[in-house]
Amino acid sequence: MVDLKDGYARFRMPVRPEYLQGAKTMQGGLIVALADEAIAHAMMTQLSPEEGLTTIELKSNFLAGINNGELIADATVFKKGLSLVIGDCLVTDNNGKNICRVSATFLLLKK
Repeated sequence: MVDLKDGYARFRMPVRPEYLQGAKTMQGGLIVALADEAIAHAMMTQLSPEEGLTTIELKSNFLAGINNGELIADATVFKKGLSLVIGDCLVTDNNGKNICRVSATFLLLKK
């Protein structure tokens, strides 16, 4: 995690050779996992002490492949309701190229 404030989180992750799939680009599930984690942290900034959350739906659009450098995930909270929270994340490379766009819905849990 690089930055965290109300409704926002930024995460970074290096692209390593062991993360590449057969076509020599980063495995998509790892990119989505990074985005999911960034979105969750952005949402956690808006939770009360009695609330938790869990992912219930996630959609990803892969925009480009990547095989070296670094991924940067910028996540924001789109809307927090009474039982659901919707968030978005844009994953770029370290040159600002769009790699993946993710939107997710989380269920609010009462502790």
